[in-house]
Amino acid sequence: MATVGLGNMVVETNDAVLIAAKDQVQDVKKIVEALKAQNRSEVSQHRHVYRPWGVYDSIDNGERYQVKRITVKPGAKLSVQMHHHRAEHWIVVSGTAKVTNGDKEIMLTENQSTYIPVGVVHALENPGVIPLELIEVQSGSYLGEDDIVRFEDRYGRVPKA
Repeated sequence: MATVGLGNMVVETNDAVLIAAKDQVQDVKKIVEALKAQNRSEVSQHRHVYRPWGVYDSIDNGERYQVKRITVKPGAKLSVQMHHHRAEHWIVVSGTAKVTNGDKEIMLTENQSTYIPVGVVHALENPGVIPLELIEVQSGSYLGEDDIVRFEDRYGRVPKA
C-alpha cells in the first residue's frame, strides 16, 4: 500500500489497516460496532496471538484448513493436549522441537516434520537456546481454538477438576 498526502492518517498492523483523518480516529469504535453487528470474526480473532510460551501468526485459512507460523521461546512448552476435530502437521523451520506424539517422544530439527492425527495426545517443547519456529497446518471439520483439551499445562490453563 502507498499513500500520497495522507500523513498521520494511516495505521497498519498485521490484522488491519486504518485510514482516517487524525481528528476522526475516535470514530473507529463505529467500525467495531458495525463489525459486531455483522458477527464478523475480526472483532475477537487476531492474526498475531501471544501466548505464555511464545506467539503464533495465522498465515492462511479456509473451510477445512488453517496455517500458522508458531514461535516457541527457548525452554517453553505448549500444553499436553488433544483435539476432537482437527489433525495437525508440524514442519520445523528453525530450532529444535521436542515432540510428544501419542506414546512416542521425538526430536525434530530444521526441515523435519510430524503428523498428529485427530484425538492423539500431543505436546511441543523447545529444549534449545534459540527460538523454535515451525509451520503448523491444521485440517479438519472444526478448527476453533476451543477444540483444545488440555491435560497438563505449566501456565495454569488446565481447568481444575
